[in-house]
Amino acid sequence: MLWMVLRGRHILACVGRINRFALQRRTGKKEEALGLKRLLHSLAEASVAAMIILAANNTVCASDEQTLDPAQDNAGGEAILVAQNAAPMESKSSNTAKVCVDSRGVILRGYDAVAFFKQGKPVKGNPGIESTYQGATYLFASTANKSDFDKEPAKFAPRYGGFCAYGVANGVMTGIGDPDAFVVYKGKLYLAGNQAALSGFMSNIDSNIDKADTNWRQLTGS
Repeated sequence: MLWMVLRGRHILACVGRINRFALQRRTGKKEEALGLKRLLHSLAEASVAAMIILAANNTVCASDEQTLDPAQDNAGGEAILVAQNAAPMESKSSNTAKVCVDSRGVILRGYDAVAFFKQGKPVKGNPGIESTYQGATYLFASTANKSDFDKEPAKFAPRYGGFCAYGVANGVMTGIGDPDAFVVYKGKLYLAGNQAALSGFMSNIDSNIDKADTNWRQLTGS
């Protein structure tokens, strides 16, 4: 009889260990599944951010200080440089500005800002016909366009310093790649990194402008 009792206790102990092991395996699987879910969520967020950053195709944005942004332009393999504290060249203004320019200080990748309004398309500017405004050099296709710009530079200058408007709406500053990715809306010029970014910006343009205006004030400290 004692032998049977002891054997019964042994069997119960074994069953208990098996149950605990099974429970641990189930708990481990749940934790593993939860960890995988969290990983997939993080990857999804990273993918969205990457899509916005990729709007800066083949563009280098530089300034007098050439502050390096940690985001990289994967398409062009070049770093994006963000213009910070670049005061207007033609004045002693203490106001700071952020502009998206190339290594020579030229904005809009050298396209004529006025042509976007007058001709409704990007037109390459002439390096011999230029003006400066808020830390950037503007090139023009004609002296007439330069004259129009010099009279009202704020009217023709692109919004958000020439950075991708959709990027700014999402809280990041990225350059522009496709010169055809633009829209003149309510008398203002908005640029986008590419056609996909332009479509995203125009899908709810008024709301995106409101968000971009708010983000731009935060990004520039104005």
